[in-house]
Amino acid sequence: MKAAQLHGRWAARFSHPPAGLPERATLTLERHAEFSESLAGTVSRTLSKADAALASGHAPLAALAGDLDEGLLLLDESSDRISITGTWNGEMVPGSCGRVYRGVWRDTSRSAAPDAPDVPFTLTRLR
Repeated sequence: MKAAQLHGRWAARFSHPPAGLPERATLTLERHAEFSESLAGTVSRTLSKADAALASGHAPLAALAGDLDEGLLLLDESSDRISITGTWNGEMVPGSCGRVYRGVWRDTSRSAAPDAPDVPFTLTRLR
C-alpha cells in the first residue's frame, strides 16, 4: 500500500474513549502539501458543551499529519495546530483490501491523565 491509497474519508470507531470524546469520528486524509509521500487531513468529532469541558485538550476539528510506513499507519493529531494532542498507530486488517485499519489512539493532550490507556480504534473507508 502507498499513502495515496488512503486518500479519502474514513469512519473511526473507538472502544472506550476518554471521558468527553465520542465513540465515532470522521477522518479525511489527503496528500501532504510539503511531503508528497505523506498524509495530511483532519479528524472531525461532535462534541457537546459538556463533552468539550471534559475533553478540554481536544477540538471538534483537529489536524492530522503522518505516514504509511511499511504497512503501519502513523498519524499525529493536533487540536491547536501547535502541539500533538493525539497519536494514531494502526495497520491494515488482513483481507480488507486496504478498506479497514485497526490500531490504538493515544490521548497526548493537556487534559489526558498521565496513565491514560491506549484506546483501540477501527477505521473503515467511506464511499
